[in-house]
Amino acid sequence: MTKSKKKSEHGSAHHLGMRAKHAIKCLAKNARHSHGAPRSLDRQRRAARDDNDKLSDSGENERQDAAQVADRLHSAAIHLLRRVRRQDSASGEGPARLSALSVLVFGGPMTLGQLAAAEQVKPPTMTRIVAGLERSGLARRVADPADARRIRIHATAQGTRLLQQARKRRIEYLAHGLEMLGRQDLAVLHDAVGILESVLKRWE
Repeated sequence: MTKSKKKSEHGSAHHLGMRAKHAIKCLAKNARHSHGAPRSLDRQRRAARDDNDKLSDSGENERQDAAQVADRLHSAAIHLLRRVRRQDSASGEGPARLSALSVLVFGGPMTLGQLAAAEQVKPPTMTRIVAGLERSGLARRVADPADARRIRIHATAQGTRLLQQARKRRIEYLAHGLEMLGRQDLAVLHDAVGILESVLKRWE
């Protein structure tokens, strides 16, 4: 065999070897991509599940926190109302009458049905309450100018004065109890009242 022929065959073998190595590298690269994509997708899915779990846990914690605050607030509101109501005995009127009178003073004239709905009592019960307010000169029935068949209950001037005095006694009693708090606690309580007022507005 001549030297040129041997050289040609050696070059061909070397070329084939390079091609083979290149092919192997391509296969290896493709294999890495083909296996890497599912792994990357799995990581994304696991991350998404973890995020959803965190959001779910966060939402559950917020609901539990809200329930705990609601429970304490409900209890505190009941105890507070019981305490300030003790001042109402000075008015000479019972809680049911004062409550209905408060609706009339701050809500304006109403029909018997509207007043009963506002106080969450049945119409016959409200009829008796209104009758008591009329006997005390705290409320009166007035025919509706637009419809004489419709009767509206109005608070009288005497009824308005009596309720304002009762409200003043409640506030003074409550203020006296709050005097024991420091300025910082009063500021916190002031902010808390603002939050409660905003919640009540959203419920309306």
